[in-house]
Amino acid sequence: MNVAGARALVTGGASGIGAAVVARLRAAGCSVVVVDRSESDIACDISDESAVVDAVGAAVSRLGGLDVAVLCAGVGGMSPILKMTTEEWDRVIGVNLRGTFICLRECARAMPSGGAIVAVSSVSGFLADRLMAHYNVSKAGVDMLVRIAARELGPLGIRVNAVAPGTTATPMFAPTAQLPGYQEKVAARAALGRVGTAGEVAAAVVAMIELDWVTGQTLVADGGVSLFSPIDIQG
Repeated sequence: MNVAGARALVTGGASGIGAAVVARLRAAGCSVVVVDRSESDIACDISDESAVVDAVGAAVSRLGGLDVAVLCAGVGGMSPILKMTTEEWDRVIGVNLRGTFICLRECARAMPSGGAIVAVSSVSGFLADRLMAHYNVSKAGVDMLVRIAARELGPLGIRVNAVAPGTTATPMFAPTAQLPGYQEKVAARAALGRVGTAGEVAAAVVAMIELDWVTGQTLVADGGVSLFSPIDIQG
């Protein structure tokens, strides 16, 4: 798919990776509607089903149809399992997994002539991060949702993929600056020796939109941080 002239909806497009995706798509000649909780074309909490239904309907009306959906909206959180409340678990799962499912379903329903959907997952979907059980589980769920959606929606001409960022300089990552040495340690563990940028992840997202013979896949865009093994003592 050539994104020039395409009609796209981007959730979580007001900041971070989502904003970088919006900028890249618009620069390529794509018409984009941003759906976010604030500072967006359409305000929407994606954990609210009726709000998502209305937001997608409004976006389709503005665009005159829908060819592309990029599902970037998400939240983070940290808590040990023994202290995690069910409310905290539900908050993260409700946005990252349930909300992504609702958005995917509604966007697919709005693509009767086919299209491309890309969800933003995370390397945390296949790694085990202490204090992040709810976040990691939500992202693992997104990866499987993408695989199943790709099988079900393929016959309708809809491709569904995911991009899994690692540590990326976004507002969600910014609070780690308060942890002495944390960001430097993460950068050192990446094969490419630094933290990624939102623009670099956005480039991977657009690539997945444009690859017509790729569906049901999760592309890891993490600069090699997920290649790190604490038992590798070489070098």
